[in-house]
Amino acid sequence: MSPTGILTPTGNENRISSLDIIRGVSLCGILLMNITGFGLPHAYLDPTVSGGATGHNLTVWWTNSMFFEGTMRGMFTILFGAGIILFTGRSTGSINGVSVTDAYFRRILWLLLFGIIHCYLLLWDGEILYTYAIVAMFAFSFRHWKPRQLVIGCLVLLFFASAWNFKDYMHEKNTFELATAAQQKKDQGNALTKKEESAITDWQSIYDDKKPSQEKLNEEIEAFHQDYFSIVVHKGPTNQYMQTTFFYRIAFFETFALMLLGMALLKNGILKAEKSNRYYMLLAVVGYSVGLAVNYWETSYVIDRQFDIIAMDLTDITYHVGRVSTTLAHIAMIMLFIKSEILIFLQRALAAVGQMAFTNYIMQTLICNTIFLGFGFSLYGMLERYELYYVVISVWIFQLIVSPIWLHYFRFGPLEWVWRSLTYWQRQPFKRENTRTTIQMARSGVQA
Repeated sequence: MSPTGILTPTGNENRISSLDIIRGVSLCGILLMNITGFGLPHAYLDPTVSGGATGHNLTVWWTNSMFFEGTMRGMFTILFGAGIILFTGRSTGSINGVSVTDAYFRRILWLLLFGIIHCYLLLWDGEILYTYAIVAMFAFSFRHWKPRQLVIGCLVLLFFASAWNFKDYMHEKNTFELATAAQQKKDQGNALTKKEESAITDWQSIYDDKKPSQEKLNEEIEAFHQDYFSIVVHKGPTNQYMQTTFFYRIAFFETFALMLLGMALLKNGILKAEKSNRYYMLLAVVGYSVGLAVNYWETSYVIDRQFDIIAMDLTDITYHVGRVSTTLAHIAMIMLFIKSEILIFLQRALAAVGQMAFTNYIMQTLICNTIFLGFGFSLYGMLERYELYYVVISVWIFQLIVSPIWLHYFRFGPLEWVWRSLTYWQRQPFKRENTRTTIQMARSGVQA
């Protein structure tokens, strides 16, 4: 807060570098998972649908499923939860007479709008900003809870999400078994009941959705190779589904849980690198022991059953156990990396990427859509799964180089600056002061 009592944005000197580094790592990691959605049809979870499921392609899927699926998004969400505490914990200042609470919700409502634009106009249906904005309105009320209460709240939400996954598994399993029996009965020339006919229809719908035919995949690829406005129209129903049904069924509970966990981890000092090396090492060992064991069982189970739909449904029940445990272990390892003070140049580059997370996140969408969609190079559906990661590495290198250079001349990333200006309802300073000018002002006794 400024000396005049007016609430102002957090300055670079007041940032917590460990949070920026984690955010930078998670932002890079998110593209590892998102790239499949950018470049291939219906292949995010099931490599047998498109992109290849043998050799290098299967290795890439296995590696991502073991170490990165859900964990990069998890770290990003944990940090957003921590950010709620940081934003609302700055005393009782005002912004042009507006309370901190009002400023918080103004910030969140702008994020909601950015999320809608990102989804419908920038054409990324897997975007997370809309989800964060909605959930953050709920999470706000829990910011004063103690760490233990926040962790319990997180566990309750994750248990509920896992229980719902179990319910879905049982529903699809029962539908499959009834449909299989009904189909055998039909093949034998026997009449079916309405329930049996319905089971066959329902299972066929499930199968067509999760294992689309090559004809349907070709139609999807062709649609994504059209002009911009045609793609906007084509993706409309999917975008609507992702920001309604998918959000309330899946994204809400996981996001809410991890935001609460982020609040707890900030309050107890874990995210600030305040714990001992021994503490972080123990957290890493326990987290990986639990998380990777669960992840290994899940990946092995579905591979052994050749990505059978029911097999994949079963592994959804343990999804949060494996992913959250691995996420905590990743955070612990990043903290050890920070405290080691090795590869400082890389730490600074990752911190710059994290400080510009909003800009870099949207930039990833713009770059990938230009590469894969029809108004760009039309590579959607044209590459194998492993080939997509040439794009990922290129984007990483670009952002790791450009982000520090940008922040050398500017205080914020361009979208961070827009968001802050809208939040505080006044134009924020953008360019950094010229070093020579700053020195001259200091010599003159003028505060820069």
